[in-house]
Order: sequence, then structure tokens, then C-alpha cells
Amino acid sequence: MDTPDREPIPGPPGLPFLGNVADIDPENPIQSITNLTDTYGPIWKFQINGKQRVVIASQALMNELADEERFGKVVATALKQVRNGTHDGLFTAYGAEEENWGIAHRVLMPVFGPLHIRNMFDEMHDIASQLVMKWARHGSENVIQVTEDFTRLTLDTLALCAMDFRFNSYYKDEMHPFVQAMTAFLATSGGRARRGALNIFYRQESQKYWQDIELLRKTSREVIETRRANPTEKKDLLNAMLNGVDPKTGKKMTDDSVIDNMITFLIAGHETTSGMLSFVFYYLLKNPSAYDKAQQEVDDVIGNGPITADQLSKLPYINAVLREALRLSPTAPSIALQAKEDTVLGGKYAINKGELLVTVLAKIHRDPTVYGEDSEEFRPERMLDEEFEKRSKEFPNSWKPFGNGMRACIGRPFAWQEALLVTAMLLQHFNFSMEDPSYNLQIKQTLTIKPKGFYMRAHLRNHMSATALERSLASTSIKETGTANPGPGAADKKKTVQGKPIVVLYGSNTGTCEALANRIASDAGDHGFKAELVDILDSAKENLPTDKPIVIVTASYEGQPTDNASHFVNWIKGLKESELANVSYAVFGCGHRDWAKTFQEIPKFLDTAMEARGGSRIVPMGTADAAKGDIFTEFETWEDQVFWPAMKERYGTSDAAEGLSFETSLGVEISTPRSSTLRQDVREARVEEIEVLSAPGAPEKRHMEISLPSDMTYSAGDYLAILPLNPKESIVRVMRYFGLAWDSMITITSSGPTTLPTDSPLPAADVFGAYIELAQPATRRNILALIEATTDESTKKQLAHLADDAFTAEITTKRVSVLDLLERFSSVQLPLGVFLRMAPPMRVRQYSISSSPLWNPNNVTLTYSVVDQPALSGQGRFVGVASSYLSSLATGDKLHVAVRPSHQAFHLPKDAKNVPVIMVAAGTGIAPFRAFTQERAAQIAAGRHLAPALLFYGCRTPGTDSLYAPLLQQWATLGAVSLRYAYSQQVGDSENCAYVQDRLYHDRAEVVELFDKGAKVFVCGSKGVGQGVEEACVRIGDVGEERARKWWEGLRNERFATDVFA
Repeated sequence: MDTPDREPIPGPPGLPFLGNVADIDPENPIQSITNLTDTYGPIWKFQINGKQRVVIASQALMNELADEERFGKVVATALKQVRNGTHDGLFTAYGAEEENWGIAHRVLMPVFGPLHIRNMFDEMHDIASQLVMKWARHGSENVIQVTEDFTRLTLDTLALCAMDFRFNSYYKDEMHPFVQAMTAFLATSGGRARRGALNIFYRQESQKYWQDIELLRKTSREVIETRRANPTEKKDLLNAMLNGVDPKTGKKMTDDSVIDNMITFLIAGHETTSGMLSFVFYYLLKNPSAYDKAQQEVDDVIGNGPITADQLSKLPYINAVLREALRLSPTAPSIALQAKEDTVLGGKYAINKGELLVTVLAKIHRDPTVYGEDSEEFRPERMLDEEFEKRSKEFPNSWKPFGNGMRACIGRPFAWQEALLVTAMLLQHFNFSMEDPSYNLQIKQTLTIKPKGFYMRAHLRNHMSATALERSLASTSIKETGTANPGPGAADKKKTVQGKPIVVLYGSNTGTCEALANRIASDAGDHGFKAELVDILDSAKENLPTDKPIVIVTASYEGQPTDNASHFVNWIKGLKESELANVSYAVFGCGHRDWAKTFQEIPKFLDTAMEARGGSRIVPMGTADAAKGDIFTEFETWEDQVFWPAMKERYGTSDAAEGLSFETSLGVEISTPRSSTLRQDVREARVEEIEVLSAPGAPEKRHMEISLPSDMTYSAGDYLAILPLNPKESIVRVMRYFGLAWDSMITITSSGPTTLPTDSPLPAADVFGAYIELAQPATRRNILALIEATTDESTKKQLAHLADDAFTAEITTKRVSVLDLLERFSSVQLPLGVFLRMAPPMRVRQYSISSSPLWNPNNVTLTYSVVDQPALSGQGRFVGVASSYLSSLATGDKLHVAVRPSHQAFHLPKDAKNVPVIMVAAGTGIAPFRAFTQERAAQIAAGRHLAPALLFYGCRTPGTDSLYAPLLQQWATLGAVSLRYAYSQQVGDSENCAYVQDRLYHDRAEVVELFDKGAKVFVCGSKGVGQGVEEACVRIGDVGEERARKWWEGLRNERFATDVFA
């Protein structure tokens, strides 16, 4: 086949004898193959132990492979090991050449017909009801192990429907011995497939492996004997296998074949369906609009009554949700095929007879040619029947989660009815929220794939109690009776502070609004109230209390709700009448005025919409503008001057209920034993490499390489959230002020909500270093507290001046902290507990990742400026908390991080071959574009053809702070990017352009040419860079300023994406 029109299949270079074994993660091979596909494209090859495999990752090539005249299924790797337990069962048979497969296939096909599956509805409903009741009884504070509970569901459903056998998984902590043996058998099969000939060294494991197989077969044999001893007329799978006659050969299935297929159904069916349900709820929770549409469909079709089999066919949107979840995350992630004869793929790639072909369904299902530029997004509308069928005709074999042809999944109708039923029942009875709203999908791979580390909480709807729900599941309708839920949350979150109850709800991505919510909860006791609950807004969907006031503290994210408020906001949007009558509320909003178009959009919406739907506004909405740099002062001003006075007037309370005072609400004990603590919201990573990028004398800019935890993934364009420590100098200062020895321990007790660690001794240095913000500018309330803590009249007068007329100029603008003031005014004697209560909790800082996973999926790099300059107050130096923390780390040091996805628009186009890219950055704003260019360079080096890319980059001079210049030039030579510099202090070397917007306008002809070809524009830098680029583009448009700006805004987050930092 070596003819001139043939092209070689690309692939990564391998090691002698071992091939590409080092490129494939044995714990998660499909993720490695997916990552390599991003580099090498829709067809590539690799070798393992001398055997070549060809990876297929496009619809066009998959469509060829679906031709059963040319290609057939291969039983290989882990599946071949599973054959040790299931032999020639339907899933692991080599094909039609094995007689037992043909007999079983023909006998069982009728059993999976529509009527038979419909007749299994009651058994499916039985097991689904057990799951519903488990979650209802455990309550909304229970953290649901999603994949584990769905696995119990699907196993029990299969066993009951297929063979009238009950595992009763929801009534035992430990799984049935059969299930334990099956789980161990599958895990060991995977290990044996990876090790090959080395299995001879795993004798103990092998002994257990064969014992597990024997237990599976023995249990199955006992089920058969029980059925024969107690025959029934039930038309289930077991009776079909025992009594069915093959219409072609006239033969029945042998007992061994029945056992093989009993085990096959339990393995294949429970794994794939439990994974599908887990992915469905992940994607619904990540996409509130889809969630609400699905739940509304359930309410419209099923209402409050018991669900029936007839209603399942009337749920087109949920049907589309299942399809879309399987498109993005097919639980059986690959189909292994082989050519029956030497052939050619795509008209140019030679494939040898018997060569193993590995299809990557997650990539085939995301082919931008088929699904468009939004192929990575969860959009169930594309899977509604009409569009689904139209696309399937235009692009055959573009959706293959159930396999191919005659070897496709025989149990698809069973799995589909079960998944429809369970999804509908759960949405009917519960509202769900993610335990960690910032969770991003991680994959665990065994025989199939499932979400890893995905947990959620279930909140009963309609103020239903678990007791009432239990009655209703078997009744004709669900009545809104029983003990009314007093609001989101459970009793164990209630605090011991005395006072009238309030509920505090927040929406927060970065932690600021959460800190403010905890602040108001902590302050409640001083005003005669108690915060009964502090929780995320999503927990209150359909469940706002009417018997106590509610305080909402929330922000917007580019005009959208925060991750943990999106379902609540969508619910409010869907209200139509006076559903919030008797709800009393107050809203405080955080925002940044630089995003003028969407400034305070979500807080304003909630404030007006809740009143429009019958709610009673307690006070006018409060606001804080992050651009002023003084959110806490603005919040405290609203609290003290607006919110609490109105609350006391409305509810008739007085200050300091039960004698609880500001000074005594937080107790601190000091001791000397040593211990350590660790924050849990981020995970441990390791510094691998550090490099100073800028020349001596220039503002310092650094490069840092960090190795991530093993299952943490990222994409080019994402952020890395860093949980910093305060600078050592600041810790020393505060320890000195309070007279604490370096090894002092403190035990914090609190009578109200606090974000500080309580009731266990911690090193004082850890508390000061890790848990509170020491550099946060003081608020007016802070200064007033300092006045109370001094008897010196001169000091009182000076502090009063700072809290009044001079506050903005002398405190906020100069970033003067409480610690600065304590050192400046020595007569102030502030108790440690008061100081700790004043301090906001430590928050994560986000940095754009400057690397691509195609370079290294396990490591990221950061590019950052070190902030260390004379303090504007004239009192020492101003040191950036996060940048100083990073610059203090050395190679080998540990730090705590989390990957946070950027806006979906701020990623490279999926159709890299046809969509050009224009990038504009200044200074360390180059970080995401280093990642983009690195990714493009890797793809080009692998032989892929990409659309052009321009990078406009601004700095001072080529020799001082032109970051990554040699590397960028290397990538430019490769063809990954065309570089356009703007040197503000050496314009002669940059076409007399001082700033990137000048260079953008200078090269406007090329910019327009690429834009006309569909280019996406990305901007990263300061506010000035963002505004400058916008002005330049308006000038380039040359169609009148008003029209140009309207056009420009219309492109935002479609073809124009920004990442502007303060």
C-alpha cells in the first residue's frame, strides 16, 4: 500500500521494546489517549509491547469503521481478561463464529423488545423508590456519594428485573458478596490486561481472582437451581435464557451460557447505566438552564402524582439530556475494532488486516464539523428528536455510546427506560446542589468511566417530609403535607447564640461574598438576632423560609450567577405569580464597575424579582464596588447604618442580646504544644522549577512550574487558584504586637458562626499566616473599634479623623490595614479575639495558567509579577500576599492549589484548522497566550495544519521584560504564531508603536483579513489594555463610533473574549 497518495499515520515516538507505554496512564488510559488526540489529531498511532494501535477520533473516520463488511469488533485488553469469567457471553464473545453467542443473541433479542421492557417498569420503580427514600431520610445535609448510590441502584434493578433476585444494597453498609466479587474481578481484569506476561508474579492476586470468578458462577448457578425448583410464569431474562429456543438452530442455551450471560448483564448493565446517571446529574448541576427545563418538564408531565410508564415517552427534553450526557461522556468510552482485510481509511491512511483500531468516542462526539464550535458545551436542545435525527442522517455514526452494528448493546432499551425513570423521579422529588460548586469533572476509569469525586446534596421539594413522601410514592398523588421544612439546611447547622432567627444565603466564586455572609452572621448576636443557617443560595431553591428574615449576599460573574447560586437564580426567573408572599429579604451585591454592562446584574435582579413575586424587601439593596478596593467598609456601612437599624425596628430587638458583646463573642486560649492543620478546599501540589524572567532593575516577573495532584486536570486558558500564606514579615509583626512567643498555640472558641478553626489548639503563626487576611485595608468599623480600645484622647481624635473625612484618602487609597494602625497608635490595646474577628478570612488568588496540557498534562506553569514596593502610607512596604508567597517558595516546596475553569469563551477554537486566532497582551498578561501558543506548537509539531495566529505583545524593551522571547520566536519559526511587539520605551524596534493597541491599529489590514475569516480575538492584561484594544478596534471598524461599539459588544464572548485584571 505504499503509494504516493498515501499519508503516514502520525504518532508519538516510543521507547525501544516498550513503545509508548510511558505515554499512557495505566490508571486512566482513555484520558491519556484523549490528550494525545488533541496533539496528533483525528487519526494517530501508538505501540504497546510491540503491538501497534491506531486511534480514530473523527466522525468521518468512524463512519467508515461502522461498515461491518470491512471492520469487526475486537475483544482485547481488559475485555479479554473479563472473558475469563464470562467466556462467550454476549459482551465478550469473539463474534458470530462462536455458536453460543448467536444462540444467546437470537433468544434474548425479543426479551429486550418494547413490551417486555415496559413490563419491567414496576420492578424498576421499586428500586428507584428505595433510592429516593434513602436520600429523603438522610436529609439535605447528607453528602451523597453519587456514583456509589447509582451503582447500588442499577445493580439491584438488573438483579430484580433479570432474575427476580434482590441484593438489597440500600439496606446494608456492605455490598452483597456477589457484588464484592464482581467488583474485585473487574478491577483485577484491568490490572492483568496492563501487566501482560508479568501476571505470573502476582500469584496471590491471581488466586483471589479465580476464587472471585468461582463465587460469581456458583451464585449464578444457585439462582438457576432456585428458579428450576420454584418455576414462575414471569417473563424475565432468566426464564428466557432457561426456556427460550433459538429459532435458527432449534437449540437452547446451555447452563454455562446462561451463567456467562447472567454475569455479563450484571457487569455491563450496572456499570454503564450508573455512570450515565452520574454524568447526567453532573451536567445538569453545571448547567442550571438545562436543569430547570428538565425539572419543569417533569412538573408539567408528571406533576405531583406517581409516575407511570406511559409518561416516560412524554419527556422529550429529559430524553435529550440523556443523549447529550452520553455524547460528552460515553460511559463505554471506546470501541475496539479491526480491519477484516488490508484497507485504506479516509482515502489516504493504510490499515493492515487485523490491526487494532481504537475509537475515542468522546472526541468523535465532539467533532466540530458535526456539532459546531460549541461541541464542548452541554446543550440538550441539539439532541431533541428532530435535530438528533437530522444530524444522524447528515453525519451518520456521529453518536455511538451503545456500540456498533450487530455487536451493539442489546440492553439499550432496558438502560434507557431505567435512566428516564430515575432521572424523572429524582427531579420530581428533590432539588439538588453540588457539595462543591467549583468541582470540575474528573474521570475514574475501570471497564467503563464514571465521575470521580462528584458529590451532591438532595433537598426535598414542596416542603415535603420523608414520612409524607414514603406514603406518597404508593398513593395516587403527592400531598403537600407533613412537617414543613423550616428552610434549607438541618438542625446541626444551628448555632447556640440566643436571639431572633435569620437565614443568611450567599453566592460566591472567590470567597468574598461567603466572607461577608459569615460576617453578617457573626454580627447578628450583637443586634439581638441569631444566624440559624449560613448556606449557599442553591440550597434554598424552592425552599425559602417564610417565618424568618433572609439576607442574601451575592455577586455576578460576567452578568451570570456564581457557581453556587445559578440554580436559585434560574428558579426565581421561572416564577410567574406571588410565590414569594410572606418571604422577607434583604440583598447585598458585590461587583466591579469596570464591567459596566453587567455591574450588579444578579443582585439587582434578585432584589427586584423577589419583590415582584410577592416578597417583602426589608431594606434597599446594598452594594459594594471592588474597583474602590474597600468592599468590607462598604458592607459594614450598609450593615450598621441601613440593615441592622431596619431589622431592629421591624422585629423589635435590642443590641447585644443575652449580654453577648463584640469583645466577648470570640474566646482565645493560649498554650504551647505543637500541631499542624491543613485547609481542605484546595489540594497539595509541588513546585518543580522557578525562573526569574525579567532583567535586573526591572519590575520582577517570574515563571514557576508546579506539578498537580494526580487526578487534577486543566485546559489552556484555565486559572490556577492559590491559597497563599501571609508574608512572614506580617506574621512576625502581629505576633510581636500581641506579645506571643513563636511557638504559642491558640484555641479559638466562638458563640456564633466563624470561618476560623475552633475548639482545637493551633499554632498562632498558622492562624495568622493561613486563615486571615493581615493586609486587608481597615474598615470604618474597625477604626471605631480601635477608638474604643484606647484611653488616649489624642489617639481617639486622630482615629476619629481617619474614620471620617480622611478615610478614603488615608486608609482605602493607601491600603492601611488594622495591623498598620495598631503599630502606629501604640496606646490602642486591642484584645486578640477582637482582632481575629475583624480580619477577613484568607481567600484564594487566581492566576492564568501559562502552559498547555499538551506540553504536560500533570504540570502547569504560572507567569506572575512580584508585588513589593514602598507602602503608599509611608509605613514600610506594600507586599502582595500571593505574589510574595509564590516568590518565597523554592523547588520542592508544597503549596495548595485548585484548577478553576475560565469562561468558556476564553479557550482556543475547537476547529483549529479553520478558525484563526488574534491574541493581545501586555506584561504578565501573556500567560494564557503562552499556553495557547504552546498548544498550537505541539499540534503543528505533530503534523497538524492550523489556521494563522497573531500575538500582539506589549512590554518596555526587548532586553528587560520581553517575557519568553526566545521561546516565542522558536514557536513562531515553527509556524504556531506571528509575533507583533510594542515596546513602550523603545518604539523604534516596534514600528513606532508604544502600546499594543497602537500595534493592533498599525497592522489592521492583517487583523481585518483574519477577522473576515472568522478569527477569535483574545485580550489579557490590565483595564487600560482592555480599553485600549476596544478603542483600536472601534477605529478599525470605521463605521461610526456608536454603531462600532454596539457591534463590538455583540461579539463579546462569541468572537471576542477578555481576561482583564486589576
